[in-house]
Amino acid sequence: MRLVLTADTHVPRRSRDVPEMLWHAIDAADVVVHAGDWVDESLLDAMSARSRRLIGVYGNNDGTAVRGRLPEVARAEIAGLRMAVVHETGPKEGRERRCAARFADCDLLVFGHSHIPWDTVAAGGLRLLNPGSPTDRRAQPHATFITAQVTNGELTDVVLHRLPH
Repeated sequence: MRLVLTADTHVPRRSRDVPEMLWHAIDAADVVVHAGDWVDESLLDAMSARSRRLIGVYGNNDGTAVRGRLPEVARAEIAGLRMAVVHETGPKEGRERRCAARFADCDLLVFGHSHIPWDTVAAGGLRLLNPGSPTDRRAQPHATFITAQVTNGELTDVVLHRLPH
């Protein structure tokens, strides 16, 4: 199973659309995960139309239209991998400990909010991934998203894609 992980797209506030490189990855993916801050419902519609399977949550910048269609926390099993998605996880200090306690039944947590790519493993084995933002890099050197593979419950081939300016 091919995954695309993205978050913090902020369309149309930060960009009119997501980059073409991300659309190509979405078109090729079996599952697309968006960890919130869509901002406009039209992007949710577009990603829903182009994704084989879309798993998403709302973020703090999402209004009532997006919040009415998406949960605050999503959980899914993908090829045996137990995954949760949430927008905010709180401060980076203690993140692994807090998330391992909150999502003890998961193998993978995808989160957003900071626009800062993150890849760590908590005690107990929970992997935490933040794909950054494909449209609003803030202080980061690049806008980013992640692709990965899931086979027999194992997450492999995790790649952070750096988008051109």
